[in-house]
Amino acid sequence: MSAAVTRSARCALLAALGLLLVGCAGGGGTDQDAGSKGFVSGDGTITQYQQDHRPLAPAVTGDLVGGGEYSLRGYRGNVVVLNFWGSWCAPCRAEAAELVEVAEATYDAGVRFIGVNVRDSEDKAAAFDRTYRVPYPSLFDPAGRVALAFRETPPNAIPATIVIDRKGGVAAVLRKPVTAQELRPVVSKVAAESERSS
Repeated sequence: MSAAVTRSARCALLAALGLLLVGCAGGGGTDQDAGSKGFVSGDGTITQYQQDHRPLAPAVTGDLVGGGEYSLRGYRGNVVVLNFWGSWCAPCRAEAAELVEVAEATYDAGVRFIGVNVRDSEDKAAAFDRTYRVPYPSLFDPAGRVALAFRETPPNAIPATIVIDRKGGVAAVLRKPVTAQELRPVVSKVAAESERSS
């Protein structure tokens, strides 16, 4: 690989990480109505995809905070909720209890939560999980590679939450701090869907 290509890739990664920080800084993008692209636009910060028009989630793998490895493929058959967060992010701290509430309330319906910790040290990430009694694991992803893999449905902000259906399709992207009141209906609706034919 040439030095120019490597430099270009590094610049692209840094630019994407810069976008991730915008959400935590209080910005917030506005989703536009995609019409024929198959999703229903929400309030400007939530995008829900129709069941037959869902982009396939990328292969998500990596090391977990505290040790171990994770692979999204191993969770096929469950609804997976990916939450992108950092211990340095005040809105992430504000939504932590809300996420825990929904994770516990929907577990028996086959919903599995996984955090994706970005731009953090592993010690701070582990301390966050202990402080907020987070019952689910988190990927340790300081470089933000997991977010970059979601090219069709980028989270674009911290915090952000992606809901993946039982067949691996992206059902919803919430580019904002969430409350249990708004997240649980989205997750429960996806969990209630019958599996799509393969």
